[in-house]
Amino acid sequence: MAWKRNPAPPSVYRRQLSARFKELRAQAGLTLTEVSAVVEVSQGSLSRIENGDRGTTPVLAKALLDCYGITDPAAREDILDLVRADAAQRQPWWRKYSAVINTTKYGGYLALESSASSLLTYESELIPGLLQTEEYARHVLTVMRFDLEPPQIEELVKVRMTRHGLLMGDQAVKLWAVIDEAAIRRLAETPELLRGQLQHLLDMGARTNITVQLLPFSAGLHPGLDGPFVIMSFPEPNPDVVWVENGPNSVYFEDPKDVRLYTEVFDHLRARALGPPETHAHLHELLKETRK
Repeated sequence: MAWKRNPAPPSVYRRQLSARFKELRAQAGLTLTEVSAVVEVSQGSLSRIENGDRGTTPVLAKALLDCYGITDPAAREDILDLVRADAAQRQPWWRKYSAVINTTKYGGYLALESSASSLLTYESELIPGLLQTEEYARHVLTVMRFDLEPPQIEELVKVRMTRHGLLMGDQAVKLWAVIDEAAIRRLAETPELLRGQLQHLLDMGARTNITVQLLPFSAGLHPGLDGPFVIMSFPEPNPDVVWVENGPNSVYFEDPKDVRLYTEVFDHLRARALGPPETHAHLHELLKETRK
């Protein structure tokens, strides 16, 4: 299975750019060596642009378009729009939290999540970040990230809460979450925290862009026992990406065979999980129990 360590794959826009520049060069019948001589940029730099490993500038993009004989104003503007969008994505909202994010290897995930159109997430031990209450997030981060100081924890809580904006508004991302029952049962010793989180799951699950399913212990052994993952889908023509948490070195998969495998695993998990209506009823019953 082909996997890559953090940092994440190129941004959605950069991936489109790399594909377009490869296509245009092929149509022009030019080699990287020939293009390098015309635009006076090293072959290595051009290769990294085509592979999505680095961005480019409007000046270089225009030089490449001239080299490839692209004169149509609309076609040129489409490419330049991608260049500008990629540059803008390198100035994200979470940049002001970079000091703490850099210690958690979190930036790559945020860059992808912010561009996704839909997310399929499976969590085995925790409530998914996008569905956590502030109190739950603070509690979990405090316990798990004992290496961080309280101010750093608060910064990460702010980041997590800001991410919730992805689920709101006209351009809200579609989220489908399968949550193992263990994530709920682990809160049994903190009933107040459990009540707030259960109510939040009920509220969020009622939104049209969010589907929540609970995977009960009665499902037995299942294909998700290797651990949590997120399948991210993006606007066409960008391929899906799978993100897998792996301690301090999270990894991602973008090979279509790997993505298909994780998609099949997710299909098995949601088939074994309680349906959305049954999940709602079960969460409601659990909430009533906490109030007795």
